[in-house]
Amino acid sequence: MNAARQFIPAFENGDRLTRSEFERRYHLMPHLKKAELIEGTVYVASPVRLKSHAEPHANLMIWLGTYKVATPGVMLADNATVRLDFDNEPQPDALLRLDEACGGQSRISEDDYIEGAPEFIVEVASSSASYDLYDKLQAYRRNGVREYLVWVVQESEFRWYILDEGTYRQQQPDAAGLCASPFFPGLRLDVRALLTGNMQQVLAALQQGLSSPEHQEFVARLNRG
Repeated sequence: MNAARQFIPAFENGDRLTRSEFERRYHLMPHLKKAELIEGTVYVASPVRLKSHAEPHANLMIWLGTYKVATPGVMLADNATVRLDFDNEPQPDALLRLDEACGGQSRISEDDYIEGAPEFIVEVASSSASYDLYDKLQAYRRNGVREYLVWVVQESEFRWYILDEGTYRQQQPDAAGLCASPFFPGLRLDVRALLTGNMQQVLAALQQGLSSPEHQEFVARLNRG
């Protein structure tokens, strides 16, 4: 066995790497499930707990998956690597992207990675101290991610950021406890129902959005290409 194959430098949280070196090492560690490069710094994921991450993540995928099924030209991805820029290669918990043929701003590379900024990214953060709300937020903002959602589980808080003239403003739920996507018409979320685990109510609120004239017009526009 040659020396190059004997030694694979492991990722450590806080390592400073270029994106090309990050990818090279990541490909040499197939056992590693999740690592991210954020503003040139490596973050390696800890083992995933059930109630503080896995179940919230699954509930978000149910919500987003229902929207994706009803909306042609929209792709949903779970933990997909995103080549955002030369210093950032995140692996978001979930994302929605619009197909390039429908005017989407990201693309799929020849080696099957997302390049550029997806329109809509979701992260599950255990607490407000998470880098999801600091360096990662700034990287997403700078690269033009239109909407960024963070479920801060320990604080039972849901933050929905919308890109507005180059900065993120946080959307507040309306009197009924609903937030809605300005970019993906019909994508509505009953925040209070999500935080309490009432997925039937979450899907009922979404179904109202999917039945709205705005979503029907959006689908018709996507079908026209």
